[in-house]
Amino acid sequence: MRRTVYLARHGETAWNREGRWQGHTDVVLNEAGQEQARRLAERLRGAGVVEVRASDLARAWQSAEIVAAALGVAAVIRDPDLRERGFGCFEGLTREECEARFPDEWTRYRGDVRLGPPGGEPQQAVVARMRAGVLRAAQAVPPGGASLIVSHGGAMRALIASISGQAPPPLENGATFRLEVEGDAFATVAPLG
Repeated sequence: MRRTVYLARHGETAWNREGRWQGHTDVVLNEAGQEQARRLAERLRGAGVVEVRASDLARAWQSAEIVAAALGVAAVIRDPDLRERGFGCFEGLTREECEARFPDEWTRYRGDVRLGPPGGEPQQAVVARMRAGVLRAAQAVPPGGASLIVSHGGAMRALIASISGQAPPPLENGATFRLEVEGDAFATVAPLG
């Protein structure tokens, strides 16, 4: 039986606005991010969402709680497998600061982003844990219902690339994809219009 999972990027934070790498650093939503979460809830109204899960990082679970409350879903399940990719020495820095402070590491990372920066998380590990978290969510959905997962742009792009063979462009805050899951396989993945 196919199950539907909506996978959405959290709302904006101050670090998003400043172009800083967040990774595992716990940064809260700003006012614009809260509004983006409210708009996400409106887009998903009528989509059959009966369960909401989120990364355990504040920007994701805060977004998820706003959506869950608007949709009448009782609680948000926090799952660390849905976290953003750890960006090690780059966390808290802008791209320009990464290049200035860690020129060799930045060049190596830009040459092959799958490896991750020093102290960071390899892309393969991100995909494995994201896949496990999304499949858990899909298996918990009752027939006729859907699950919403609120996660992070880098982790989402890595998972989507592993499913479709092509990474989407950088994701806006609130960007959402619809995944159809059959058993332990991803049948389809498409952006939600």
